[in-house]
Amino acid sequence: MRKRNMLDHLNHKEPIWNAGMGLGLAGPDLVAAISGAGGFGVLGAGAMPAGAIKSMIEATKKLTKKPLGANIIIPMSDGSDVAACFDAGVKVVVLFWGDVQPYIKDAQKKGIYIVSQCGSVEEAVIAADAGASGIIMQGTEAGGHVKAKSPLFETLQSCARELGAIPTIASGGIGTGKDILKALTSGAEAVSMGTRFLATTESSAAKEYKERLILANSDDTVITKLFDGGWADANHRVVMNDAYNRWVDNDSRSPGQRPGEGSQIGTVSIEDTLVPLTRYTTYPPTSAFDGDIEEMPLYAGTSVSQVREVISVATLMSTLSIEYKKALLEKA
Repeated sequence: MRKRNMLDHLNHKEPIWNAGMGLGLAGPDLVAAISGAGGFGVLGAGAMPAGAIKSMIEATKKLTKKPLGANIIIPMSDGSDVAACFDAGVKVVVLFWGDVQPYIKDAQKKGIYIVSQCGSVEEAVIAADAGASGIIMQGTEAGGHVKAKSPLFETLQSCARELGAIPTIASGGIGTGKDILKALTSGAEAVSMGTRFLATTESSAAKEYKERLILANSDDTVITKLFDGGWADANHRVVMNDAYNRWVDNDSRSPGQRPGEGSQIGTVSIEDTLVPLTRYTTYPPTSAFDGDIEEMPLYAGTSVSQVREVISVATLMSTLSIEYKKALLEKA
């Protein structure tokens, strides 16, 4: 008999997680809607202060009784954000871009699952050996920060094989039910989707950001290190915009020599405090942003080609289910 794993205990109906898009892009409304539609919702707690994270988790628990997760970006963490997630009672903490080992013991004491998002099979094995309960295997098709060096389906099968009973969750470029089927038949037990959920009515992305996603195709995205304010030297996939094109037109200069370096481009409201944002910030344009999104990082994966309108989470989840069943019949 197969040993029960984390996904068995979480017991969500659909094999779909949302990516925990930071600064609350994946906020209470989005997570609650995904949970209500049978998926597993992950709050975007990255780059947020502990108090705001606690408030976000409390707000989510008022909207759903389902277990929920939160995503933390280790290079942007001082530890208080992870502690806030632990204390507020999330069931899963997704950690990205760093060593998960220091967090395992405390998580286990509190009955919390640690999931590591990884960019290679080698990294996944190290995280699993350290005690991670699940692995999100990322491909280069992913939007936002990209640790992967290879497309998803070049590494997914070998990752699942190496991990054995520890579940692999596929991430990067997954935009349709057919993509989900391909991931599940390549060894994944679930998928993590960001861009498609970003373009829903429940996401906390700025209206103008969602409108740019509708107009974009995969060829309009690029992996760059341009938006490095707060997190230097880290690859990320974005939709090319005025800020990116201006930088390229000026010979793609190094940090410190780029056009408009250090100038303020807007503000974002965090816990009723207006935080000024300077050019090349890592912060995404949420609904709390005031400024020009053409100067902001418009994170999006290659699945942006599937975004043609802003729809509800319920409609998206239903569409994915229909597409999945159709693909399954075609495969039979």
